[in-house]
Parts: sequence; structure tokens; C-alpha cells
Amino acid sequence: MNPWPPHSSQRHCIDIYACALDQSGLLEMKCLSNLTGTGHIVMATRSTPHCVQADLPEGLQQDYNGDFRMAFAERQGKVKVCGGTIGPCVSLNAKGPSVSENMGTGGTSQWKICGLNPSTTLARFFEVVNQHKPPFPRGAEGWADAQTQIQHIESSFDQEAAAVIMARLGVFRAESEEGPDVLRWLDRQLIRLCQKFGQFNKDDPTSFKLSESLSLYPQFMFHLRRSPFLQVFNNSPDESSYYRHHFVRQDLTQSLIMVQPILYSYSFHGPPEPVLLDSSSILQDRILLMDTFFQLVIYHGETIAQWRKAGYQELAEYENFKQLLLAPLDDAQEIMQTRFPMPRYVDTEHGGSQARFLLSKVNPSQTHNNLYAWGQETGAPILTDDVSLQVFMDHLKKLAVSSSA
Repeated sequence: MNPWPPHSSQRHCIDIYACALDQSGLLEMKCLSNLTGTGHIVMATRSTPHCVQADLPEGLQQDYNGDFRMAFAERQGKVKVCGGTIGPCVSLNAKGPSVSENMGTGGTSQWKICGLNPSTTLARFFEVVNQHKPPFPRGAEGWADAQTQIQHIESSFDQEAAAVIMARLGVFRAESEEGPDVLRWLDRQLIRLCQKFGQFNKDDPTSFKLSESLSLYPQFMFHLRRSPFLQVFNNSPDESSYYRHHFVRQDLTQSLIMVQPILYSYSFHGPPEPVLLDSSSILQDRILLMDTFFQLVIYHGETIAQWRKAGYQELAEYENFKQLLLAPLDDAQEIMQTRFPMPRYVDTEHGGSQARFLLSKVNPSQTHNNLYAWGQETGAPILTDDVSLQVFMDHLKKLAVSSSA
């Protein structure tokens, strides 16, 4: 990829709207939008052309004064300590004594962003040099010694932001490295973090625990490893490029949804509630709404699906069932109207072919190998050989507490 494409030097922003059943060449064209700030990529198939049609005006939103909600030709100026940036920008090749080459678009102290909109987010990385000598005066604001003040770092650790930052690094590496190498690098970083901040007795995995400020971080990494940003199997090169394009420019909340989708449960027992992204949440008398950012999946449990096929919702005495069916549809519609790009909408049920979109995302805590779970009200077994979060955590603990690690 040309590090200084002509459209960047001319301050152009390139949008790509593609709707085709086959690949349209996004892999080869991605730098046109990836490096031009507000350059959008919207991709759909012929079966979902409404996504592209709905997104066309969304890309040209205006404020109350009639001005477009975007800015152009932004230049990020010099800073004292420079690392790298991951996001829709290009390097201005401004060399200097404090420039790092290690992460993202580095080797410079200045970057150009051809366009910005309200949701544009970039990740900035800094490299700490002279790690064995205090790079800042003792007691300096914003600096904590990792050897003697580990508790301060731990208490202020933002595990959600850290997960997104690591995910962006993983996505950046995946553009030039083999998938297994990226996963091994990600695993090593997670093990190092657990060794640094975990409390445990050597060679005793049962003693391992993380503080509340880090407890969810391994779970984010588990779902990241299974995400389409790092797993390219069953995705075309265009699809992988599309997913990565949006991930490196969205804000924290949207990025987390991409890494670990949100799952809501609808039932007769109360209002909708968030539930674990786990196979145990798939029950016969529930409707699930899963938001992956790119998809909105409504899944009807086996009993709900049978009642719907029988037409109970059309009978006056089953008005409450009709309202139950409508609730996730209304919530999905609200999300679709406010999100750019518009997510793909999937309506499926137990045994349906498109149920795979849900089953591939949930933690497979129950699989075909756990036969005791079949027929019980504890969820739906998943036909997969992927490891569960519990197995992942058990293995992580063993590696973190090992004397030979």
C-alpha cells in the first residue's frame, strides 16, 4: 500500500458504496477510504440493497445551521513524545528525536486527516523510553512507577479502553502478519498482564484472581480472538477489509459491541434485560436480540417459534404474545435508524439456517460434547469444537501462575 496516496495529499475524502453478490474489490480499494478520514465504506449484498440506500443520506448529515457534520484537512501537530496512530490518517513523515517506529502509523510527529466527522476516533500510542531510569521526575502528575506503584496503575486501569486499544493493535498487525501469529502475540500480551496484575501462588491455578478493574479484560480478549477482525475463515477478503475499516474508526462503545456483541432477552416474565453472551441464554421460551454492530439478529426460541407458526399472535386472547413478538422488532428498528452504516437485519428461530449468526457468537459453554445439557432448561448446546470461555480461562490461569512461564 502506498504510504502517501495522491488523494491524501490533495485532501480528498473517498467514499465507497458497494452492493454486489460477489466481491467488488474492497480489499484492493480500501486505502482510498481508510486513509482519508471521513471516507466511508458501505457494503451490502443484492439481498440487502436497502442498507446502502439508507446509508447514502446518513453519510451527508447536516447540523441545525445546514452545515455538513464533518471537517476537512485536519493536521495533528507536534508533540513531545511520539509513538504511532491507528485510524484514518496518513503520516506527514515529520522526523525527530522522539519519534517511535513501533506501533501503528509511526515514524512521524505529524499526521494528516483529510476529513473528520462526530464519530471519528483515532488510537494514539506512546512509547516509554529509558524504562530503567525515571523518564519523569518522581511524583510527576500522570506517571506511576510500575515497580513500586502497581496498585495505582491497577486502580485506574480502564479495561474497556484497554481492550479496544489492544484490538486495534491486533487488527493493524493482521494487515501484514499471518492470523496465527497475531493470535499468539495477543495471547502473550494477555499472559503478561495476568502475571503482572494477578494475585496467585506459584503453580496453583486455583489461587489466581484479578481485581475488579481487570476482571473483564480476559473475557474481551476471548471474544476478540473469535471476532471477524482476526478470524478470516468464512469471510471474503472484502468482508474482512470492511469489518476492519469500521473498527479502527468507531468510538469506544461501538468498538466494544463489535468485539463482544450485546444480547438482550425478551420473555413474559418482565421487561427486556441484557443477558450473558452464552449458549446458556438460549432458552425455548425466550426471544433474543443480538447486536453485533454489523448485524441485528432476532432469534426465537423453540417454543416461541412454534407458537408463532401456529398464529397465536393473531388471536385476541394472546395479545400479550403479540406484544412480545413486536418488542424486539421495535428495538431493532430504533437501532437501525440511528446507526451508520445500517446493520444487516436477521430474523431467525430455533433450527433456522440463519440461527448460525447467533450460535457463532455466543460462548459455547455447552456443546455436543456436554451431552448432559441436552433437553434441560439450561440453554442450547452448540455444535462446535471451539473452546469455551471457561476452558480459555483455565488455560490462561495455568500459564500465568507457571514457574516456567
